Amino acid sequence: MNPVRRRRLLWVIALVVAAGIATALVAMALQRNIAYLYTPSEVLRGEAGGQARFRLGGMVAADSFKRAPGSLEATFLVDDGDAKMPVRYTGILPDLFREKQAVVATGRMEGGVFVAEQILAKHDENYMPKEVADKMGMAHKKHDVAAPGGAPVAKEAN
Repeated sequence: MNPVRRRRLLWVIALVVAAGIATALVAMALQRNIAYLYTPSEVLRGEAGGQARFRLGGMVAADSFKRAPGSLEATFLVDDGDAKMPVRYTGILPDLFREKQAVVATGRMEGGVFVAEQILAKHDENYMPKEVADKMGMAHKKHDVAAPGGAPVAKEAN
């Protein structure tokens, strides 16, 4: 192999190795920041696995919101139609946060309670995050109840 070809081959190999290292570093950084969305029933079935941080989505259950007097700590239940999950959050809740409304909380499990670091509430009368709406729609189909918004849900043909 002549010196020119050898030099070109070394440059190509160096570029491929550098691209591989860059891809691996980007993948590792993205994986650390990903927070998957689960419903309470999926968490209780163990589908969330041993993930340290994930998102919990559903509806704030009626008559479940409680706040300690003189404190920023709030507790409430998130309901997906199949199961309810207790949530604890310390901080200022969004203005649109209320019972019977969609919510997405980011945090982790601690002893059977989801400890939220961030709470996102819906922003208008018709909005529900697509992932939450899809998962709750499946639960409503299973129980043959009206979907959020009042439209009846037809049962799937088996």
